[in-house]
Amino acid sequence: MKKIFDVNAHLHTPYSFSAFKDVKQALDMAREEGVKVVGINDFYSLDGYGEWKEKCAERKLYPLFNIEFISLNSEDQAAGLRVNDPNNPGRTYLSGKGLAYPVILKGEPARQLAAVKAESNAQVERMCAKLNDHLAAIGSGLHIDFAAVVKDLTRGSVRERHLATALRMAVDAKAKTEADKLSLYEQVFGGNPLKSSLDNNAAVENEIRSKLLKSGGAAFVPEDPKAFLPMETVCDIIKAAGGIPTYPFLADDAKGNFTDFEGDLQKAADTLKKRGFTSVEFITTRNTTAVLEQYSDYLQDEGFTVTFGSEHNTPALEPIRLRTRDHAEGLSEKLRATNYRGACIVAAHQAGLEGADAGAELIEKAVEE
Repeated sequence: MKKIFDVNAHLHTPYSFSAFKDVKQALDMAREEGVKVVGINDFYSLDGYGEWKEKCAERKLYPLFNIEFISLNSEDQAAGLRVNDPNNPGRTYLSGKGLAYPVILKGEPARQLAAVKAESNAQVERMCAKLNDHLAAIGSGLHIDFAAVVKDLTRGSVRERHLATALRMAVDAKAKTEADKLSLYEQVFGGNPLKSSLDNNAAVENEIRSKLLKSGGAAFVPEDPKAFLPMETVCDIIKAAGGIPTYPFLADDAKGNFTDFEGDLQKAADTLKKRGFTSVEFITTRNTTAVLEQYSDYLQDEGFTVTFGSEHNTPALEPIRLRTRDHAEGLSEKLRATNYRGACIVAAHQAGLEGADAGAELIEKAVEE
């Protein structure tokens, strides 16, 4: 590889839930920040691939086609093992990297993907009904129209964050003064005041989600087990779509803690290999530079393809150019090289080729002026 380009290999878009108002905004930001390789990575959805490819080409960006699932490993669940969901043993986030485009998924794998997406949407619809029951019971005068949420705020995949956005917008529409809004939030929160600044939409929506939609909240609805496919099934769907099953590491949290599964890196690597994984990824703002270098170096030496991303699956609009938790200026040169090498391998795979050099040639041809 003669050159190293900046990469963000994990970006959610409005086809699931995203900080971006549309794909154009995401890719304009990438171009402005000098990020040349960008990976769409929506929950349960391939729907954005066509737009992603078209708008990347217009901006001389190289597109990676990815997807994300929440799966369940029954063995880890039975053992009480926290994998990459720190609150739910056995529950495991998985990505697929370098899926084929045009989409080749069909038959039973396509049906399974559609079914899990439908169940995920249905769970949010049940949550919306419970939220409306709560809003009516307290006499708030607020009501969330689920059909309107789907039509106006989504591209077909509905997340609980969409409900938080809808409720914030409903409060803004009903209460005209700051005092009225604060009073209405206090009523909706059962007497607890809003802690966020009213002019910080992302913080307000996060607080709505935390106080009403998560476990213990008035509108919380437990997820049906049907929403979580077995890990093996998810990997089969990803492979049927032409992709590479990828394990997303959490690594160190803000307190320096690791999950049960990830704390012993050698054991985690060995287990992932036994389960057929050859690819891993990290969301870099979660981690310190030292830990990210330690984990990514080790895993790369163990033969894993390693990529990094930012997610952008919350309301907060942050930079696309990657950085770590303790280094806001960007990734170290070592991490940039690791990320680019991984992206080149993924790019080659989705083009039906092999190796980082083949991917680098594809990327250079697409992105250079």
